[in-house]
Amino acid sequence: MENTYEYKKVASHEAKKWEFKKCLLLYSGGLDTSMMLKWIQEEYNCEVIALTIDIGQTADDLEAIKQKGLNLWAKDVIVYDAKQEFATKYLSQAIKANADYQGGYALSTPLWRIIISEVAVKIAEKYDCQVIAHGCTGKWNDQVRFEGYITTLNPKIKTIAPVREWSMWRDEQIEYAEKHWIPVKQKKDKPYSYDENMWGNTWEGGEIENPEFTPNFENILQWCKTPENAPDESEEIILTFEKWIPTKINSQEKSLDKIIADCNRIWAKHWVWVFPLIEDRFVGLKVRWVYENPGASILIKAHKNLEQLVSTREENELKWFIDTKWAYLTYAAKWFDPVMKNINSFIDSQNEKVSWEVSVKLYKWNITVINLNSKYSLFDENLATFNKSADFNQNSSAGFIEIYNLAQKTAYNINK
Repeated sequence: MENTYEYKKVASHEAKKWEFKKCLLLYSGGLDTSMMLKWIQEEYNCEVIALTIDIGQTADDLEAIKQKGLNLWAKDVIVYDAKQEFATKYLSQAIKANADYQGGYALSTPLWRIIISEVAVKIAEKYDCQVIAHGCTGKWNDQVRFEGYITTLNPKIKTIAPVREWSMWRDEQIEYAEKHWIPVKQKKDKPYSYDENMWGNTWEGGEIENPEFTPNFENILQWCKTPENAPDESEEIILTFEKWIPTKINSQEKSLDKIIADCNRIWAKHWVWVFPLIEDRFVGLKVRWVYENPGASILIKAHKNLEQLVSTREENELKWFIDTKWAYLTYAAKWFDPVMKNINSFIDSQNEKVSWEVSVKLYKWNITVINLNSKYSLFDENLATFNKSADFNQNSSAGFIEIYNLAQKTAYNINK
């Protein structure tokens, strides 16, 4: 295969030819990583061990992916079950932080990259792999996440990024795969790439890339129904939280990973939460992706409403600012920066009182929290009611208004 340009390695963590004998490939079984299995062995003359992580994918047959890797000459294919670890260690934190980047993206991919990197370093150390390979292009955020996290967790391990080196475009990759009998899902008339885990599914490629075109949701969606095919009847569910963690769905106690799976299954049929997002990558590009994160969106909305009920206005205002910063740092590959520990300490403390029940109504994309209650609720019916109440002293209101308005009134009249 001919490169269209000469790729020059300038970073100290980029491995060069003849420097290593064994490579760990982050292997999804998709177009890029399937091609890489063959390409790395030929270009670097080394053994390749493939690592696939079970993170709650529904569309992928992990056993078939493993066999495909072995058929493509991998020395071994390791399938690592990380579902519970992902849910309890990362997704519980995402719920606490009301994970939202730029208007609805629940950060499924950035969170996944953290645990992939942690597992990859552990497996590389176990199998004496000197190098870890990933399938990111030079335009992706994920190259920063993988290489940044891997070299943070173990500075001795180096990385390679074959897609940056070979510089093939998507149609050229599909032609290469067809030429070498490498089975992939992508076709020239359906060139989408997806990235799925239990927290969400993201799509890019084809007409999705250009905001001037309308995404063909019938071709794209993997979990959710389109609005035209969604039920005409609404559905209500009850979520129970204990110290921010969802513990029950409709009074049935389950582990967090199973609650998330149930939420995705139940709510995907209502077109909840599917949207194209104009996204600012931290590598400087403006891009559009299509996101499916129904379960994540419902859990976050239910949690956020419950959090607002038990917190003061000052707490809620500061929490919004902290959540926004948390989302950006998670998105921007800063999970292991010390500031995240400080931010998470505040978030953990704020969420100690976020407990009890939230009822949610779903209907054709709409998510409505219809009622909620908590023993930590700051709502006092005797104070808030419009009916007669002796608990609220209305005689003090006029004096409050005079003092409250003093600065505004003074400044306005001086300027006048």
